[in-house]
Amino acid sequence: QVQLAESGGGLVQPGGSLRLSCAASGVTLDDYAIAWFRQAPGKEREGVSCISSRDGSTYYADSVKGRFTISKDNAKNMAWLQMNSLKPEDTAIYYCTAEILSCSRYRSENTMDYWGKGTLVTVSS
Repeated sequence: QVQLAESGGGLVQPGGSLRLSCAASGVTLDDYAIAWFRQAPGKEREGVSCISSRDGSTYYADSVKGRFTISKDNAKNMAWLQMNSLKPEDTAIYYCTAEILSCSRYRSENTMDYWGKGTLVTVSS
């Protein structure tokens, strides 16, 4: 059974940085793409970033491009989302997700097969 556990959320001031972690179990990340989604109160879910399994292709929402970096370590079965230059509008619950092989459903359907429970990121002074 695929399980994903996020950590690293918290309160940070505007302009600050956070690194979210995602620990995967029940899968080998060699064969899985990892994506991060977020959802703010009263807003629709937004795909933040995705990294594919085979060639490591990465995709970013325009709203985070140049500020966020997605990565994964297949040997450790871990993935991360490094978030820099955070803005109040980045405040949301962030979810780690996984799907076999590619980011195609992330890009076309804004979803993935497996989801963690989420971690809250609050950007506020």
